[in-house]
Amino acid sequence: MKHILKCMKVFNGVLLAGGLLFTACTDHYESWNINPNEVTPEQMERDNLLTGAYFTQMERGIFVVGKDKGGLFEETQMLTGDIFASYCAPIKTWNYAGEQDNDCYKLYPQWYNSPFSTAYTEVMQPWRKVVDCTSETSPARAMATIVKVFGMSRITDKYGPIPYSKFGTGIQVAYDSQKDVYYRFFEELSNAIEVLTSYNSRTSEPYLEDYDYIYNGNVANWIKFANTLRLRLAMRISYVDQTKALDEAKAAIDHTIGLMTSVSDNAVLKQSVSFSFINEWWEAFESFNDFRMSATMDCYLKGLQDPRLASYFKVAKKDGAYHGVRNGQTSRSQGTLSEAASSMNVGQASSILWMDAAETYFLLAEAKLRLNLGDKTVKEYYEEGVKTSFSSKGASGAESYLDNDVNVPSTSFIDPTNGRNTDVSRMVSTLTVKWDESASPDKKLERIMVQKWIALFPDGQEAWSEMRRTGYPGIVTINTNASGGEVATGELISRLKFPTKEYSDNGENTQAAVSLLKGTDIAGTRLWWDVKR
Repeated sequence: MKHILKCMKVFNGVLLAGGLLFTACTDHYESWNINPNEVTPEQMERDNLLTGAYFTQMERGIFVVGKDKGGLFEETQMLTGDIFASYCAPIKTWNYAGEQDNDCYKLYPQWYNSPFSTAYTEVMQPWRKVVDCTSETSPARAMATIVKVFGMSRITDKYGPIPYSKFGTGIQVAYDSQKDVYYRFFEELSNAIEVLTSYNSRTSEPYLEDYDYIYNGNVANWIKFANTLRLRLAMRISYVDQTKALDEAKAAIDHTIGLMTSVSDNAVLKQSVSFSFINEWWEAFESFNDFRMSATMDCYLKGLQDPRLASYFKVAKKDGAYHGVRNGQTSRSQGTLSEAASSMNVGQASSILWMDAAETYFLLAEAKLRLNLGDKTVKEYYEEGVKTSFSSKGASGAESYLDNDVNVPSTSFIDPTNGRNTDVSRMVSTLTVKWDESASPDKKLERIMVQKWIALFPDGQEAWSEMRRTGYPGIVTINTNASGGEVATGELISRLKFPTKEYSDNGENTQAAVSLLKGTDIAGTRLWWDVKR
């Protein structure tokens, strides 16, 4: 790939040396030593290296990948969204965090600090550099802005209010309310889509091809991704701000380029000869041996006899069957649980899925059900979502699965280490897969959300957000709630607390941000859009 190794040498030197937030691109020129073995600034401008290197960093920073990033990935993804969505459960006790940690809703400061700080260093800062190097009509800025919105939507959905619109104006930055952040997202997506649509109408040439490891510079695919992200965010606010949700969802659905509708549209961070990384889910499950399938996944996938089970997880080493672990355990025997429960079926060099086209159909099913948007029936969208998920995950048998009106999620969970049986019939859904047109609107939504939860795997952050927004699906509740009353017994955790570092370094603004919440800065305070459950 042209100049990529040289690009990364320059990039690492520039980005990591400091002065990242507030200096213009050209301010770096004088500090760069001229090296005949590396590119000059003029070459960088000609080959898009100025923007390309920062764009690549942003792509690496959404689901954190890179050398020695496994622990950071656990903190930013697995010890928040993945366990809160009950996709997996930790089987290790981190001595420094104690027996009661995030999985018991007792938030450990280092772990709830990490997603926030990582997003600003790995997404917001390089985005700011792209802005400094480009014009408002630059496709590079548009693509970077879409990535920024994608990444920062995950952060506001963890914390609520965040510093956003004033980022880059100073060391201490004021927070925006979550409503204002979402409105800014929609504005930015609209502008980015307009810029890319204009570019796409003029040429089919890829843009930033050498630095884009999601779509290899395919602008039409970036537009589809942006439209689908816009629809996702519109549905997120649909219970609290239906008028805005309608406008944004309609704009996404009606756009000429359209939404992600096939597996080929999937947004995937791809491995290549010039861009390789360790899949961090593999590292967490296999190399670190820190996690196993959850009890909730056990109940849904085995009870429904879901063919995706083998695509998602491996059989346990102990008995060759599939077993999960209940979240919220305080006495974790890593050796015993690692043998008795199922690891994730993922390879060391597997690519990382950002967004699956299956999600589009579940979004459309809900939009049709609740907002009467779209030109197909709710049933058609629902079934297409399941079929697309099967195709994306490499599973077969979608038709017979959709026709099954007998199998339901398991109503009991059997601990794989001691055989103890727990009645979970009041925790999990009891619906079959087959569509029931006579069901109530709430039951229809529940059926959609059960299948959406399964299809979103392994992105627990998005699943957790949808669970908070809709109340579905029900999960096997955590074994021990150590939140000290912050999260009510039997309830799902609502958010991460503002980082301790923000209180020490940006105290006045952080204190002001608490007033933007619907309560105090605790794990049980619901976000702006969390009004239904």
